[in-house]
Amino acid sequence: MRVLIVEDDAETAEYISSSLNALGHTYEVASDGKQAFLQALDSDFDVMIVDRMLPKLDGLALVKSIRSADVKTPIIFLSAMNGLHDRIDGLEAGADDYLVKPFAFSELSARLMALTRRPPMQSEPTTLKVADLEVNLIAHTVTRGGQEIAVQPREYRLLVHLMRNEGRVVTRTMLLEAVWDFHFDPKTNVVETHISRLRQKIDKPFIKDLIHTVRGFGYSLHA
Repeated sequence: MRVLIVEDDAETAEYISSSLNALGHTYEVASDGKQAFLQALDSDFDVMIVDRMLPKLDGLALVKSIRSADVKTPIIFLSAMNGLHDRIDGLEAGADDYLVKPFAFSELSARLMALTRRPPMQSEPTTLKVADLEVNLIAHTVTRGGQEIAVQPREYRLLVHLMRNEGRVVTRTMLLEAVWDFHFDPKTNVVETHISRLRQKIDKPFIKDLIHTVRGFGYSLHA
């Protein structure tokens, strides 16, 4: 396990680092929030231990900045600020756990191991949007320019796959596998037929085409 220790108290940082070292873990230490932010961006850590009261950039601002930079490394606050609202603020800032000082290293170690066992949290988008075309993945609705478009279930799956691959060329074989679950070529024009139907609904009534044929390769959806 590789740990970033963000702690401005040298004695506490030494206690944590030596205890981690005794268990065979590796670590880096940052003594202020700005230094920690740069290390969090530049290095790949399994978990971060962050104090609340830090010079240059406090712990809450640090964690918010880390999450804004799309760093998903698990974070545990280790702080003497032990009020209910302190813990709530820490978790709402983006931390995954909160442990109050004074602490037993055995509990900290157990919490670190629990955090590293968790699968990374990934927020799934509820909508896909390319130019003025939008798909609501929950309601399964399609709109373009604010106008709702009726599509059949297979057309919907085809459109979603194209939009998830916005700007990339998707081959006929890839579409057969993703949309029809065919792992062989059925020797039909089913892909071409559905692409044509989508174009009639998605492109024809509007000024700019979004579905493009890349001759010899496949299709691409982009503005």
